[in-house]
Amino acid sequence: MLDPQQCRSARLARDARFDGRFFIAVSTTGIFCRPVCPATLPQERHVRYFESAVAAANAGFRPCLRCRPDSAPDSPAWMGSRTTLTRAIQLIDSGALQGGNVARLCERLGIGERYLRQLFQRRFGVSPKAYALYRQCLFAKKLLHETTLPVVEVAHASGFSSLRRFNDAFKRQMALTPTEIRRRRSRKSAALTLKLAYRPPYQWERLRHFHALHAIEGLEWVGEHTLGRTIRHGTTTGHFEARHDARRHQFDVTLVLSELDDLHAIVRRIRRMLDLDADTQTIEAHLRQSVPALPLAEGLRLPGSWDVFEAGIRAVLGQQVSMAAANRLIQQLVDRLGESDEEGRRRFPTAEAIAASELGFLKLPGSRRDTVRRLAVAYAGSEIDDDPQQWRSLKGIGPWTANIADFRGNGNPDIWLDGDVGVRRALAALTTPLDLAAASPWRSYLTLQLWNRVI
Repeated sequence: MLDPQQCRSARLARDARFDGRFFIAVSTTGIFCRPVCPATLPQERHVRYFESAVAAANAGFRPCLRCRPDSAPDSPAWMGSRTTLTRAIQLIDSGALQGGNVARLCERLGIGERYLRQLFQRRFGVSPKAYALYRQCLFAKKLLHETTLPVVEVAHASGFSSLRRFNDAFKRQMALTPTEIRRRRSRKSAALTLKLAYRPPYQWERLRHFHALHAIEGLEWVGEHTLGRTIRHGTTTGHFEARHDARRHQFDVTLVLSELDDLHAIVRRIRRMLDLDADTQTIEAHLRQSVPALPLAEGLRLPGSWDVFEAGIRAVLGQQVSMAAANRLIQQLVDRLGESDEEGRRRFPTAEAIAASELGFLKLPGSRRDTVRRLAVAYAGSEIDDDPQQWRSLKGIGPWTANIADFRGNGNPDIWLDGDVGVRRALAALTTPLDLAAASPWRSYLTLQLWNRVI
């Protein structure tokens, strides 16, 4: 937590670098804001500082309708540095407590309910359930601000089973009703378009370059300022396009979906794909101290894949071949087994579709073809889950493949790709060895810095 003097200096300067690191509550208005809020600055004696929006709301303050604290970048500073807490937050944000309960969540985390409650109480001052409810309401508020969806559809898309429960929870959490939010909206949107913010710096050109190199025709498309692709999540299918707005430090994301049940989880995946939650200033400060011999580029982001299964299949097809050869194999797989949408685009094949195919159309060694099917069969049968390190028990899945899947599919920030050709080339050009242990827990970003020198 920043000390009060630092917070005061940052808010008076409206410094965007601190956006999401702390929140400002004003006792005279009962409202809490971001450091970049354009409203008239309150006097210091009326101000309280909070480490998280959840904590400010729990203290009785409601979010500002001008700066919208719900749209501030999700910061590791308030998400917590503990791996268990971070994992719990990711699962809750993906809907773990909408379709399940705390006991089931704790089973997935491998911890007890009491310990989980202690983690949330210590960090946010609320229970896991209260945190989940607040995040649901924040997502609903975003939809009310940025879309023209009817309120009943907003409630459904936010994970509420009834409109009455949604209205009650929203008013309790936000101190405003959904219709009041909708009435105060500054503009209307004809499409389902959301604004996803990040904290600068953000190296869009390098992220765009990576995706352009790996883009599969019909599945993905990359423009000067845009990145789009077809998607599937559960029973929901569709596509999205994200347009980078460097001036506002955000992406304008347009979604076309078959249904809204999984909208929250889909938005979380898009945030992970674009690595919008990374605090690159903190990460790079750590790397400068731990690997001073390596000049760093600012704002590099992890190039995410849509899901971990797709990342795994792409990694297997990329074993021991060039990037161009890997792209050709993935293109063949998508063209042959991917489902088409109404506009002729294709979705990445399901695990079931790959498992049911002999894959004879793929011109690669039989052992690697068997590895692709083995992975698909195990994934389709729930013998393995989204932890690629488990996959190493499958024949043909080694450390490099598991790490690439974890790196791109899960956005794991601490993956060191020592077997990667590009990393080896970059290391060979350095005159001083790097202290890899000291770079933890940000070794994925160290990998990016090395790639940046050769790719």
